Amino acid sequence: MKYSVLISRIPLPLLLCLLLLPCHAWSQSRPADVGSGSNAASVTAVAEANSVSADAVSEDAVSGDVVSGDVVSGDVVSSADAAQVAEPLQSVAPATTPIPELPAEGESGGALAPASDASPPLITNDAVLLGLLLAMLGVVFWTSSSPNPRLQTFYKYVPMLLLCYFLPSLLTLFGLVDPHASQLYYVASRYLLPASLVLLTLSVDLREILKLGPKALIMFLTGTLGVILGGPLAILIVGLFAPGLVGGEGPDAVWRGMTTVAGSWIGGGANQAAMKEVFEPSDQIYSVMVTVDVLVAEFWMMFLLLGIGKAKQIDAWFKADASSVTRLQKKMEAFSLKSARIPTVAELFAILAVGFGCTAISHAVADWIAPWIKLNAPYLSALSLDSAFFWLIILATTLGVGLSFTPLRNLEGAGASKLGTVFIFILVATIGLGMDLSAIVTYGGLFIVGLVWMAIHVLLLVVVGYWIRSPFFFLAVGSKANIGGAASAPVIAAAFHPALAPVGVLLAVMGYVLGTYGAWLCGLMMRAIAEPGAG
Repeated sequence: MKYSVLISRIPLPLLLCLLLLPCHAWSQSRPADVGSGSNAASVTAVAEANSVSADAVSEDAVSGDVVSGDVVSGDVVSSADAAQVAEPLQSVAPATTPIPELPAEGESGGALAPASDASPPLITNDAVLLGLLLAMLGVVFWTSSSPNPRLQTFYKYVPMLLLCYFLPSLLTLFGLVDPHASQLYYVASRYLLPASLVLLTLSVDLREILKLGPKALIMFLTGTLGVILGGPLAILIVGLFAPGLVGGEGPDAVWRGMTTVAGSWIGGGANQAAMKEVFEPSDQIYSVMVTVDVLVAEFWMMFLLLGIGKAKQIDAWFKADASSVTRLQKKMEAFSLKSARIPTVAELFAILAVGFGCTAISHAVADWIAPWIKLNAPYLSALSLDSAFFWLIILATTLGVGLSFTPLRNLEGAGASKLGTVFIFILVATIGLGMDLSAIVTYGGLFIVGLVWMAIHVLLLVVVGYWIRSPFFFLAVGSKANIGGAASAPVIAAAFHPALAPVGVLLAVMGYVLGTYGAWLCGLMMRAIAEPGAG
């Protein structure tokens, strides 16, 4: 009995680390020689699987999908390039072949063989990896909603969203999985991502957002502006003292990685993935920036959560009238009671049909419009309008907002946004797999850039909030509707009162709508500052 009490007092991340360490030690003790014993059989199995993948690529070449026209960027791939794509799928890559951090645009995979100087990962099956990720998400959500006082205290200081990124990264850190070879990010970013945008924007009520009052929208837009301007200003400020921290060339340019942070901080994981495809940072800089994004954002969230306990004092300092928040609380309580219901099977299928139906339409149109622009209006490439992935996100968001004016918006009561949130968190977990925790030491300077950027965002919010006498509720939710999106804004809003959680959702949905546009604009400004001579 006393052992179970002792175990229950161990923090969740530490407990998982203790459980993963034996597996890590076992995987490190496995022979790295892939030509002997059971590893030879593993290589044979990998080769057979890759042969099947190569057949899939050849089928795509026949159908005109992926190989003949890149579904992400709209680039036309030549027969020589197609051979290069298929080649690593037909045989195990040599030890000197670098493995990309994430699947390249339009490819169905990469080489699965580990380097000769590293042990093969313990888990190579994506079905097993997906199960582990969902199990981790399930544990995090279950424990974060538990009435256990110890767990409540733990999550008071360690945000739930941080664990959704952090726990999957442990699998990579301990060498249990190889995110380079996994196809989960590709599936999540191409299929679940646009579907989630449709479902999250399906419930947006523009009239309701306007009724929140000008201060709520002003603080939200101020947060957006703080991110858009903060990126270029951070490059300028840090560049004055340490130009090397914001340098780099080509795909390794720091500004390219910062565009993914802008996408995440204005919208969320969906917009972050969109910026990765649009501005094409290297996998290394992207991995580092994911870590910067999560740790800096959650550092700010901890301050917001602590500030909620001092909300009355902050409102008094701002000389703010919080009565509008009280009225909003009562209104949202009535809204929640009116819309909530147990969904039927027919409604669940309707939600899936809307989400993935709009995803299919978005893919079809994006696969047509991006190559057309590249061929007929190449000058628009400077605005990233020749990227099919860019159009995929824009079209999915637009379709979702358009459907919010139809009776289909009633699917929200059956859980449309909840299912969209599930998709987003799966994407978050796959992004977490590529998070490089060792980058805190190796690339500590980039965290300084992130902190300067966040400081500009916070300073602008405080100045505007004090000027317009905004309640702290609007400042906190407006900030997290940008920085954390639909995963964090409802958490912050519910921390004031559970009935206010939909307010966070409504503003966060606006973040998803503006996220791609704002991050794209921020990226263009950062490119102009970092590379003034670029076309």
